[in-house]
Amino acid sequence: MADDSPTLVGAHDGRSTGVTMQRRLPRWSEVRPLAGMRPPALTTEAKVAAAASIRDLRLLARRRTPRPVFDYVDGAAETETSLRRARRAFRDVEFQPAVLRDVADVSLERQVLGVPTSMPVILAPTGFTRMMHTAGETAVARAAAAHDVVYTLSTMGTTTPEGVARAAPDLRRWFQLYVWQDRDATEALVERARTAGYEALMLTVDTAVGGARLRDVRNGLTIPPRLTPTSLLNMALHPRWWGDLLTTEPLEFATLSSFDGTVAELIDAMFDPTVTFDAISWLRERWDGPLVIKGIQTPDDAREVVERGADALVLSNHGGRQLDRAPTPMLQVTDVTAAVGDRAEIYLDGGVLDGADVVAAIAAGARAVLVGRAYLYGLMAGGEAGIRRVLELLRTDMTRTLQLMGVTDVDDLTPAHVRLPGPP
Repeated sequence: MADDSPTLVGAHDGRSTGVTMQRRLPRWSEVRPLAGMRPPALTTEAKVAAAASIRDLRLLARRRTPRPVFDYVDGAAETETSLRRARRAFRDVEFQPAVLRDVADVSLERQVLGVPTSMPVILAPTGFTRMMHTAGETAVARAAAAHDVVYTLSTMGTTTPEGVARAAPDLRRWFQLYVWQDRDATEALVERARTAGYEALMLTVDTAVGGARLRDVRNGLTIPPRLTPTSLLNMALHPRWWGDLLTTEPLEFATLSSFDGTVAELIDAMFDPTVTFDAISWLRERWDGPLVIKGIQTPDDAREVVERGADALVLSNHGGRQLDRAPTPMLQVTDVTAAVGDRAEIYLDGGVLDGADVVAAIAAGARAVLVGRAYLYGLMAGGEAGIRRVLELLRTDMTRTLQLMGVTDVDDLTPAHVRLPGPP
């Protein structure tokens, strides 16, 4: 007896299933939930808000900023090997997650120099910041205060220490110092930082002479930018940037006399190449607050600066902008932590472009992480809104990474949570 029931046949053989499909026009109530098109982001604020990563903001910054300015931020010394290695070290980290943990609530709060901060991120000192965007250090300070993170103002900044303090009175602010050939001027700057309420002093020690930043040389970058045939062409391509530069306060250093030349020429003219470890002892006598030493690259130097009175040190090769092929900070954390122990806090600087990088550095042993290029991409892309977006992305990335690792508190991270790459 024949079976008249329909038979379903796989689509691969092309035969009819015997079932007739009834077609009809869709109802609007069915189509409406699928019509999720958003209007294109046309304003700067909308483009910044739409950025899904700091790398997206970097691309936006590259479109909005003249090439010499973008390359000053984006580039490094000589072959830029140190910068590539720093980023590769983070890329090659392998997280060791734990599953089936309750990760509904995650805490990023961490103590830095004995004071809680909302996440273990410190905004690094950067020079010539108003060159990237006329809002400059004021925008950085306000964004940092809004997110309750530390901001370190540079000696080479384009806003005065007092101006930053007025712009963000509740900001945890540190001041970064170079030792100049004029020690009286250096001491006067320390006193200005003290009077303006700066919490800590950060001494940078890896700039005996200027690094060979070849992008700047090839672009003919000077501080302030000169009007040349090339820069006039850049005006046509970036009218908004040039308009902001030419219609706001002149771009100049806030803590030293005006200078017209390249970055390397400025460093060689102003900084003292005879500085030794004795400078730390000299500074320790003149500054009774927390003292942070930035530019440490070996365990031996780490031990020495701690013995001289440093409260914290920053593992840093200046973002690859000084000595090319220098040690990679991320690969030095374990050895430096072992050398210093609990006598000083250890921070890491260089190559950080997302919150997962921050998590990796904390798990390896760093107390906090400095970011510089990352927030400058945001500044170039959209001023203060761009920096706020960078901090939002870092917070979101860190939270998600911890949840996926099965960790609910950043203080619970240990070296067991990461497998670090070997030396390059």
